Amino acid sequence: MTDRIAALKSRPLLTPFNIFAAIILVIGAFLTFKRFTQGIGAVSNLTDTHPWGIWIGFDLLTGVALAAGGYVTSAAVHIFGKKEYHSAIRPAILTGFLGYSLVVFALLYDVGRPWKLPYPFLVSQGVTSVMFEVGACVMLYLTVLFLEFSPAALEWLGLSKIRKTVVRLTMLLTILGVILSTLHQSSLGALFLLAPSKLHPLWYSPYLPIFFFVSSIAAGLSMVIFESTMAHKKFEIYMDDRHKQEYNPVAFGFGRAAALVLAAYFACKVFGIALDNNWRFLFTGWGAWFLFELSGFVLLPCFMYSIGVRDRNPKVIRAASVITVLGIMLNRLNVSVIAFNYHVPADERYFPSIMEIGITLFIITIGILVYRFIVTRMPVLYKHPDYEDVH
Repeated sequence: MTDRIAALKSRPLLTPFNIFAAIILVIGAFLTFKRFTQGIGAVSNLTDTHPWGIWIGFDLLTGVALAAGGYVTSAAVHIFGKKEYHSAIRPAILTGFLGYSLVVFALLYDVGRPWKLPYPFLVSQGVTSVMFEVGACVMLYLTVLFLEFSPAALEWLGLSKIRKTVVRLTMLLTILGVILSTLHQSSLGALFLLAPSKLHPLWYSPYLPIFFFVSSIAAGLSMVIFESTMAHKKFEIYMDDRHKQEYNPVAFGFGRAAALVLAAYFACKVFGIALDNNWRFLFTGWGAWFLFELSGFVLLPCFMYSIGVRDRNPKVIRAASVITVLGIMLNRLNVSVIAFNYHVPADERYFPSIMEIGITLFIITIGILVYRFIVTRMPVLYKHPDYEDVH
């Protein structure tokens, strides 16, 4: 504990990362002011033809998928009894909580009148809308994630009685988290069932909800491995012995599961093409791009995970996690941006403005800084000394 406090106090303020982050925050604050004073058209290339851009494709769809590590890890430990992965729960829950929080934050930029976000819940309930279901599930799951992570914050604040009450709800919160995640992860894919004439047939399928849900599991498993790798490199001084000892076992266990899920996802995609009879599209330019996504970001990491687990090689597993995370990003962007409105002439197609990209970097930077603040102060990567016997 003393070493962690000393490390926190000795950290220099003017580091290259801090300077770079400060520049992004200043630029992002300016772009935010411009967005909310001059309108969405002043900072984006969004149009009536393409009203959804990277704020939806990357910030929302990709963010929700990569935040799936929370429910995946909680289910593995609390429901399936994999207690050997217990050290991965709090980092995964924190990543999920921040991911969903930033999704909601990013949505404020994309919605024309963000102050009316509660309107569907308080004034006019559109219960037959897929977007209503997604919004309700995300709101409820964000609450679940807050409660799941709150014991770490309560330990930091010394509120032991409240912490004890919340801990008793662990199993209930885990079950709710899995149910809500199953609903909204799949429903995000169902959103694009409304646009069969706009999304390219290789990415459009009646099975999009299944594709989104299965791939979110692979994303969650891979993100836990990726996040633990980054935390081990940057915050090892804040880790206790259990986190250090379970570093490789978590990679092997989650890598094995990720290999199986990616294999299942690949099979689902092939079955989707067969059932929709879209084989002819594979021999086009779009088909080459689709095969690049499927082979380079599904099959390749699947084999890498398998080889890494077989040979007990954590480096191969961690490399596979990076490729899988990039593949999830590519898939969500293909569905929502790249292969969307594919028939529109090239000069009329959507491409994000530099200001849209700047706001996205601003949001990501905030997430990284908040994550660093929490893990260097709260018992996320280590057990609080006052609660070691009750974890």
